[in-house]
Amino acid sequence: MTNSINKPPIWFWIVSVIALIWNGLGVHGYLSQAYETSAYTDAYTTEQLEVMSSLPSWYTALFAIAVFTGAIGCLLLLLRKKAAKLLLILSFIAATIQMIYFLFVADLKGVDFSANEIMAYMIIVFALFLVWFSNHSAKKGWIK
Repeated sequence: MTNSINKPPIWFWIVSVIALIWNGLGVHGYLSQAYETSAYTDAYTTEQLEVMSSLPSWYTALFAIAVFTGAIGCLLLLLRKKAAKLLLILSFIAATIQMIYFLFVADLKGVDFSANEIMAYMIIVFALFLVWFSNHSAKKGWIK
């Protein structure tokens, strides 16, 4: 039985803030890519940029869905709203489809993306952790 006055432990707040920062960095990455800022273009070689620009539009849409629903989900965690669970599940699904496509399906034209591959696995793991964390928080009554 959950009590409406269940106070989350301090580590709930720490994890939620770190998760919001992580997803905030994802939003920044998406906006940098969408607007082709110098921070984005300077991080890649010409060949890598060509490959990235040739990815399908649905791939970019999944990127947007993953980071924006993730950021809003983390904000809802901080506001202790149960809707965070649904948004973090959606973020996980979008990120996982996007990363699986990048890792195993996309034609990278022989261009080295090894650093991006490591990050792709980290994104999937962290998104899955946030699904677990939001579910755990709901069960404990920390979000309602």
